[in-house]
Amino acid sequence: MSVQTDRLEELGHDLGEAIAETAEYEAFEEAKAAVEGDDEVQAQISTFHDLRDQYMYARQTGNATEEGLEKVQAAQEELHAMPKMASYLDAQEELRDRLETVNKAISEPLAVDFGGEAGGCCHD
Repeated sequence: MSVQTDRLEELGHDLGEAIAETAEYEAFEEAKAAVEGDDEVQAQISTFHDLRDQYMYARQTGNATEEGLEKVQAAQEELHAMPKMASYLDAQEELRDRLETVNKAISEPLAVDFGGEAGGCCHD
């Protein structure tokens, strides 16, 4: 490996550590732990996933109904209304916004969207 590649990897590691120390990342991790540790939230997540999976199967087999879709939407709304889940979703959005700002700072001197397009070769 070249010295330049080693330096880039070191900078990448430093960036990862710096992101992990941001208030947004810490809030996200705390909210994630709260969601993962709450049996009621986990049960509602499971209910939502089950209903969503049933609806997706019904769509694939041509048996989807408006009622089935409404059940999925209601379960998702109920899940998102739970205080710990709402906090998690807010923290996730704050972290996403922060990472988008970092992405722009990285992408600017490269004249490419580092997080969105740098890895792809072909776009329609």
